Amino acid sequence: MQLGPEALTLAAVLNKQMGLSLGHTRQVLAYGFGLQVSRGGLCRALARMANQAAPTYTGLVQAARQNLVNVVDETGWKVGGRLQWLHVAVSAEVTVYAILPGRGYEQSVVMLGAAYAGFLVHDGWAPYYRFVLAFHQSCLNHLLRRSKEMAQIASPTAAAFPWAVGNLLKTGLRLRDRYQQDEISEHGLRTATGRLEAKLGRLLEKSYRHPANRRLARHLEHERPWLFSFLYCPGLDATNHAAERAIRGMVIARKVWGGNRTWAGAQTQQILVSVLRTCWQQGKDAFARLVGLLRSLSTETLDIVPDSS
Repeated sequence: MQLGPEALTLAAVLNKQMGLSLGHTRQVLAYGFGLQVSRGGLCRALARMANQAAPTYTGLVQAARQNLVNVVDETGWKVGGRLQWLHVAVSAEVTVYAILPGRGYEQSVVMLGAAYAGFLVHDGWAPYYRFVLAFHQSCLNHLLRRSKEMAQIASPTAAAFPWAVGNLLKTGLRLRDRYQQDEISEHGLRTATGRLEAKLGRLLEKSYRHPANRRLARHLEHERPWLFSFLYCPGLDATNHAAERAIRGMVIARKVWGGNRTWAGAQTQQILVSVLRTCWQQGKDAFARLVGLLRSLSTETLDIVPDSS
């Protein structure tokens, strides 16, 4: 049998947004609506839906490339049982996913373009710094977790450095909050930020005997220009938490049903999850839009793609 637009859209939401496997999606359609369809039939139908949504996905990628700020992250993903990588870029209006054979600069360029010159908020993964035209913000949450974990297992003497790093980063976050609450002026923010950076410099001037402390100091020296970008550009995220939230559902889906069997399935996955997540992000009805897309007789780009004019 052939699934109608409503049934197919429900299948897409169950599988791509809610994380059900194709087998469980098939059971929901059978038990709830008496619709009998094989997993292979569902897979082919979702691929046709993704093909119709491809112009929208292309528009979302272009919107991400033009956006002033992108929060990015990546995680492992299986295609045909082999490890690949799922990338995500979250901007103010759109979320774009891409499943690619690697987690380096070449793969990130597929989403953002080599000429991206906005702000990148990320976890400090080295390939992101190859976007030489971009401004960066290194995620403070990652550094806070690392500092706390180090301090908890180190001797009292060795723990002094990670505790100091953690306190300094927390001071930066409190400074941001005070500025947002109008407790300090912009001039006060700039002055306090300069003092904070000077304090970090004094911490990094010291030599550390403990190997873990030396590694942390080297990492902070590398990240140093990008630790407090959020204080120089109020409103910029200090963490890549938005990307981690966007990727969490995909991690759960990977644990439930493992990934995609083919690269064609991976393409279907990245297109449909990008459309569904962006609809949710914009507060728009994904179900109605996908049903309308399936019923359209012509190539159509959904209204979730921001106007580039």
